[in-house]
Amino acid sequence: MTIYNLPRPLRVGFACNADTFARMADAEAIEALQSLGSFEHHLCDEPSSWDEAPPENSAAIDKLVAFAGKLDALLVCHGSPRLTGAILDRLPNLKFIAEVEGDRFSQRIDVEAAAARGVTVVDTTNGSSYPVAEWALAMAMIGLRNAGALFRRLIAGEVPFQKWEDRVADPGFNGELTGRSVGLIGAGYIGRRLIELLQPFQADIYAFDPYAPRVLADIYDITLTSLEQVMACDVVISLVPLTPETKGMIGEKELNLLRPRSVFVNVSRGAVVDQGALIRRLKRGDVIASLDVFDPEPLEADSPLRQMSNVFLTPHIAGVTAPCGPRFLTLAADEIARKFAGHRTRHDLVPRAGVKS
Repeated sequence: MTIYNLPRPLRVGFACNADTFARMADAEAIEALQSLGSFEHHLCDEPSSWDEAPPENSAAIDKLVAFAGKLDALLVCHGSPRLTGAILDRLPNLKFIAEVEGDRFSQRIDVEAAAARGVTVVDTTNGSSYPVAEWALAMAMIGLRNAGALFRRLIAGEVPFQKWEDRVADPGFNGELTGRSVGLIGAGYIGRRLIELLQPFQADIYAFDPYAPRVLADIYDITLTSLEQVMACDVVISLVPLTPETKGMIGEKELNLLRPRSVFVNVSRGAVVDQGALIRRLKRGDVIASLDVFDPEPLEADSPLRQMSNVFLTPHIAGVTAPCGPRFLTLAADEIARKFAGHRTRHDLVPRAGVKS
């Protein structure tokens, strides 16, 4: 954590349920928040969902207002009531709100109402970007080496390579990542972290992200391009969040652009891909998929994906690791320090595309 000169000790609070606090508030995270001034936890247990705001509960709201009345900064997560304009009007001292695990599309904060009242809102869900980027890299390498198919064969008691020609014929024989073309669908937090991890492999990196600033290409020495160009890379990795705009964006047309012996990785959301179209593309047997997410989840027991030798599967584990929870809070502490030291915050929260905040 960077040390900033704060004008005074701050009053910081965290509103969430008991399970969330136990998962996130380890000694390091609490120390980071206490270093800002005073820190308190408010226990609340409102319904929590990625897709819907908690229903209005006047008793829970009154308790939250009583807790947060003198706070400078408030962190919210699972269990917290939704912070509406009416609630913010009752919290005139509050200048900063952090959603610490909102999938970047918080249902617990009226972002527009906060902006109208001069309250800075950030989201530190990007704390899970670190393991997602790591797993995306691992999934790409597993796919390139055809390791999923080889694992299936080993478990079945086979000897995959009985002669040299067997090795040469295997898709993984030419499976080095070094010097290959890698296409990223999305160049947000996860994408940028993955670009850093790819640097030692001297890969040619192409990224499709209509919202990425052009300067990103110069900073990371990558090529910003079209989705069609990305789909033609040796490795294609989906990293975008699920929004009305991205739902089903990778369909039959896009999947048919995958080149033979290429690898398709999805660590974003299952519904970004037309799963039926993906299954049809994989049945041709000339590409490999490494999938951590599905549509629906969990993956159906009778899904063809479970039986395909050219598919490597994991059960949505990319961003679910023990260090993520505390990291959400330490990143929030960093943002609070920047805000009150007079600097710009890094992770401002924006409303979900197409959905009223």
